[in-house]
Amino acid sequence: MEDHTAAGTGARPAPALRRYVDSYVGFDLRGLPAGVHCGPPGRVLTTVISLADPLEVAAGVDDGSPVTRFGSVGGGLMCRSVAIHHDGRQQGVQVALTPLGARAVYGVPAAELAHRLVPLDELLGALAVELSDRLRSATTWAARFAVLDELLLRAVGRGGPGGHEHRVRPEVAEAWRRLVAARGGVQVGALAAELGWSRRYLGERFRGELGLSPKTFARVLRFAHAHELAAAEDPLPWGEVAAVSGYADQAHLVRDWREFTGRSPRAWRRGEVLLGAG
Repeated sequence: MEDHTAAGTGARPAPALRRYVDSYVGFDLRGLPAGVHCGPPGRVLTTVISLADPLEVAAGVDDGSPVTRFGSVGGGLMCRSVAIHHDGRQQGVQVALTPLGARAVYGVPAAELAHRLVPLDELLGALAVELSDRLRSATTWAARFAVLDELLLRAVGRGGPGGHEHRVRPEVAEAWRRLVAARGGVQVGALAAELGWSRRYLGERFRGELGLSPKTFARVLRFAHAHELAAAEDPLPWGEVAAVSGYADQAHLVRDWREFTGRSPRAWRRGEVLLGAG
């Protein structure tokens, strides 16, 4: 199942992977102005394998974070955008892992990767090298997505019978599902009560698994909804973006936008040369 997206060509992973892997996107962007792309925080852990030159990435935008070169990189959940420096061309594959899938694919909880960018070979070992080599050798997106299915299923299989996912507390998994379904529009105290836990206990367990508190993750989800609306080909006015994504007002959106991207909404739009590319 493929669909054309703003970033290129997207596909769903094999059915056996879908509880761990949200999506694949292949991108081949050319002829754009050089610049810095703000990779926004969101509900998934993002892995990128370059099919061309190494990626040049910093863990923050305009904040002095050092720029590091990666052939392939895995990131955890973030509270700010990563800065992807580019010369107007990018070619690669992006894999979106669910936070609860981090144990199954990488063998570690998502919390160990929170706010971090890690070379993929540190997470997958020799499998990362094979993955990169085979993706570069493939000549179609369908073939590359098949390689991803094969090797990620192999990674999951390394967890043994039953896999790693059973180590995730079901209450934490349910809290994650409800927060994502509501795009962050959930009262954490009420959610904890429904799960039979105190708010504090839910916060400790949730943070221990994902690396963010439920409240912070809800804020990230709300921002991600606003970012999705603002990055559309024909975006809504900022005031409507704020209202639709659950902000009290536009000023509240602007505060969160600055926190999560390092830029005002208008400065972000002026500088984001990858908007509408594809």
